[in-house]
Amino acid sequence: MKAVILAGGLGVRLRPYTLLAPKPMLPLGDRPLLEHMIEWLKAQGVSEFVIAVGYMRKAIEDYFEDGSDLGVKIEYARSKRPMGTAGQLKTAEHLIDGRFVLLYGDVLPRADLGPMLDFHGRKGALATMMLMKYYTRIRYGLVDAAEDGRLLRWSEKPEVGGWVNVGCYVMERDFLRYIPDGVPYGMDAAFRAAMEAGEPIYAYKSEGEFVDIGDRESYLRASREFLREMGEIP
Repeated sequence: MKAVILAGGLGVRLRPYTLLAPKPMLPLGDRPLLEHMIEWLKAQGVSEFVIAVGYMRKAIEDYFEDGSDLGVKIEYARSKRPMGTAGQLKTAEHLIDGRFVLLYGDVLPRADLGPMLDFHGRKGALATMMLMKYYTRIRYGLVDAAEDGRLLRWSEKPEVGGWVNVGCYVMERDFLRYIPDGVPYGMDAAFRAAMEAGEPIYAYKSEGEFVDIGDRESYLRASREFLREMGEIP
């Protein structure tokens, strides 16, 4: 089974950092995020990778080359413009020959992938999305008021959360037929198209946590966490 990693986005929310390097190559500790992702998947038994590249692709290709230094095989699917998550996956179609794991290039799950793979197989799913619990504290007080203005409820800076998509999927190759060729396309649109067609689409609630570097605040928080694990900061 192969893994496909989407690593071609512009990383607009991470500028100015991504003016110097593509988002998956930003360092976390002593290695870029993308290397952490490959090592995580390798530990789950994945040895063949397709990295979908675009923006500043040479930085990725020159660093990883064919993957032999990491003990894996890496191929590259290239796009010349931003394609959206599903559109970028479509560029890798010719390199996919069966069931595969898909991972967005700005997230690192910290969980066992095995139970999700078993779940996907038991359900006969076309695509399975990994969910994890996420909580955040709102900066403002939440207030409920009646139609006449009477104050009903006031929660000061409450913590809210639930199950969220962490950008990790198990898919069958046939899922790609719901993604049009050569146009930018979002993964949410592809999932809706498959569900409307009655395909077996599932979500798996995973125990674990995930590292996200989707914006500057998230990246700085993750970077501090990795440095702390290395013992470099208190």
